[in-house]
Amino acid sequence: MASHFTGIDYTLSVDSISQHVFLVTMSVPALSQPVVAVSLPTWIPGSYMVRDFARNVITIEGHNLNQDLISVIPTDKQTWEVQADGKAFTLTYKIYAFDLSVRSAFINDEYAFCNGTSVFLKVEGAEALPCRVLMRAPASKPQWHIETAMEKQSEGIYLCSDYDELIDHPIFIGECTYESFVVQGVEFVLLFSGNTRYDMARMCTDLTKVCEHHLNLFGQPAPIKRYIFMTLIAEQGFGGLEHRSSTALLYPRFDLPLAGEPAQLNDSYVNFISLCSHELFHTWHVKSIQPDVLVNADLTQEVYTDQLWIYEGFTSFYDDVTLARTGVIPPQHYLKIVGQNQTRLMRNVGRFKQSIAESSFYAWTKFYKQDASAINNIVSYYNKGGLVAMGLDLLLRKRSAGQATLDKLMQALWQQFGHNKGTPADVIARLCLSEFNLDVSDYLARVAYGTEDVELAELLKDIGVSVSENAALSVDDKGGEMPTKATARYSFGATVKTADFGLTILTVQQGSAACVAGLQVNDRLIAIDGFVVNVKLLDRMLASERNGDFSLTLVRDGRVLNLTMPLLEAPKQHTALTITDKQAFAAWLGLH
Repeated sequence: MASHFTGIDYTLSVDSISQHVFLVTMSVPALSQPVVAVSLPTWIPGSYMVRDFARNVITIEGHNLNQDLISVIPTDKQTWEVQADGKAFTLTYKIYAFDLSVRSAFINDEYAFCNGTSVFLKVEGAEALPCRVLMRAPASKPQWHIETAMEKQSEGIYLCSDYDELIDHPIFIGECTYESFVVQGVEFVLLFSGNTRYDMARMCTDLTKVCEHHLNLFGQPAPIKRYIFMTLIAEQGFGGLEHRSSTALLYPRFDLPLAGEPAQLNDSYVNFISLCSHELFHTWHVKSIQPDVLVNADLTQEVYTDQLWIYEGFTSFYDDVTLARTGVIPPQHYLKIVGQNQTRLMRNVGRFKQSIAESSFYAWTKFYKQDASAINNIVSYYNKGGLVAMGLDLLLRKRSAGQATLDKLMQALWQQFGHNKGTPADVIARLCLSEFNLDVSDYLARVAYGTEDVELAELLKDIGVSVSENAALSVDDKGGEMPTKATARYSFGATVKTADFGLTILTVQQGSAACVAGLQVNDRLIAIDGFVVNVKLLDRMLASERNGDFSLTLVRDGRVLNLTMPLLEAPKQHTALTITDKQAFAAWLGLH
């Protein structure tokens, strides 16, 4: 690379595919201080969990311009001090990369993927220097494609204005399929790892509608010129992480439409387009509008905020409603999704113990570290936050005779707090008052800062939608649609998965019949009333009339136990939404 560059030069290459190792070299210009500290972040923005990326550093060594070894000494779990003596130096280090997720780094025989937080050391005190990266495909894989949203200087060489930008552009090097499309002057790239042939035309057509919606909502100029949907394909897995000009996604290989297949509007396809919608929305609402404490956040330690419900919750509302507004899914399909979200919340006893503001604050220690107790003790700021956002839109319309909407609130957020100005904790109540002269603090106190449910049934009447609450259809029922067969008579209250013999208990809902009986997580339920049980038989038994309690036989930690499960009425935790006024609902969606 040219010598006149005055910033920090990095070279990223794959050192070993079989051992999953990146090789990184970084050349640092002469700095004033004799000892220079370098470090890796502890967490990655958008994912609120300490991940200690430095634990994957295998070796690190330093050289001066004469190629003499210089001292590189660790000072804590993620920081090293380099004895530079005020002169330029080079560090060479190796990174282990075998975490198949959107948050870290991964190498296999098909591709190499990384986030900058996993591979690029920061030079303390020189974060504002420009960064340049040379990316190399393995010598054994010269056909591997390189993709990143960094500014391309020349083949394989990319530029970033500073360290913050450097770590906000994930990198893909590998076999892939990709297509691009342009919306309002912005180029969008849809990329999938591997060589599976997908129905790219269909996905690009639907994503074009989504991209246009988001661009129109926030208006010009857009904060992006080129955007990548960078999708890692695996046998199983799911995830998404937003970046300033791209998103890293993880999705199951055969949950996407294959080339030549008849188009079907199945849940797996809708979920993928919704995931893309969600992460693209974050380009404005997280990467630009963000909580005040997360502006220039310290990536060496946790940063706490109670505002995540505003960001993930509101985005969770828009990811799905956008699909209905743009015709990707029909209106009733959208209501099915809302019904499923409400069903999930109704089965979450933790919503009575924790507000979504508290859930946001404790994301580091609770939401991102969930175990089997989560259903009883915490609430999702994604799930309930999305319903709070929907309720807020309906409430604003109701109190303003249709003049105030959540769309207008989002536009005000963008205009006043975009470009990383930072939102205060009371930003939603404050903007509703200043923009619409509406006081929604009572609503937010109940449903966001308190633990009350959103009164959706009453609010939805105004847009021609009715809400029905029923007992579950089965133990794995997700809700969302009106029952077409007999529902459960009796409560069970545990989630299960099929085992080699019987059913394994995954969670037990507080106060349910399973809880009263004494079922515990990881129990192997093998029989009910003396009959070997499976999901189908369990559903039939819960729906049938009977005179006495259930007799349960199970295995717990190598012991055979017999428990009695009482006959408790099945709770109405299956929500279905139905359109009663097509014109009113279409008007709310903005359909013409």
